[in-house]
Amino acid sequence: MRDAVRQDVTLQMLWYWTPVAVYAGAIFFLSAQSHPEEQLPSFLLKEVSDKVLHTVEYAVLGGLCYRAFRWGLNGQVAARALIIAIVAASLYGVTDEVHQFFVPFRESSWLDWLADTLGAVIGALSWRFFFGVGPHPRD
Repeated sequence: MRDAVRQDVTLQMLWYWTPVAVYAGAIFFLSAQSHPEEQLPSFLLKEVSDKVLHTVEYAVLGGLCYRAFRWGLNGQVAARALIIAIVAASLYGVTDEVHQFFVPFRESSWLDWLADTLGAVIGALSWRFFFGVGPHPRD
């Protein structure tokens, strides 16, 4: 019985946290590119402000973090999922900017981090609004 419960918890953790890890890895990959314009459609970089791109990019991360903290964990963390998701995504934005500082031909900017944090707020709040807080799956 304990093994079945442990397996269920493990699968649930993977279900909620794998998208966060994969998406964070994609952000890291793009941040490591000296010329990210080669990896993205050209219209994105010519017609859209990079701050908008940062905001959208981190809105997705903020939403995924909220989903994982709310339903992938339990107790006090799940109860405070909104603020923890925003802080986690924002801190990842800080590490992203520090990382870019060391990548040739890239620059680091606190304004990019601000756009990242705004995106995290929008994403986490949107996920909460559209999908609700709902009962925790282990309740």
